[in-house]
Amino acid sequence: MWLSLARLALKTGSEVYKNRKETKVLQSIAEKKQMQRVIDGEIEMVQTVKNYQKNDLKDEIVLIIISIPLLVCAWGIFSNDAEIIFKLDAFFDQVNKFPLWLQGLIIGGYSSVLGIKGVSAFKKK
Repeated sequence: MWLSLARLALKTGSEVYKNRKETKVLQSIAEKKQMQRVIDGEIEMVQTVKNYQKNDLKDEIVLIIISIPLLVCAWGIFSNDAEIIFKLDAFFDQVNKFPLWLQGLIIGGYSSVLGIKGVSAFKKK
């Protein structure tokens, strides 16, 4: 009885392993066909890029980096520390003195990572 259960478990395990291998091969073939369709112009690259970036943490990291100045500003205001508020004013004065092309580059970089059309926000400034 134990021997037949062991054989059944071994057979089931080998089937699962074989199915996983077949799945990986089929995924590889599907990705290859999709890339060929992109190259031929049948489908847009946008959807392919979105599929590749689904599990990417880049957007979350950039969002955290963007949020840091807001958190520091809030801390400076709510702590009533004059030195922090002075340093924040000096920091934003320096950022305001950046050349226009550098400000556009920063806004465009963050916007492209977050998928926002940042040029229109920059033009309003």
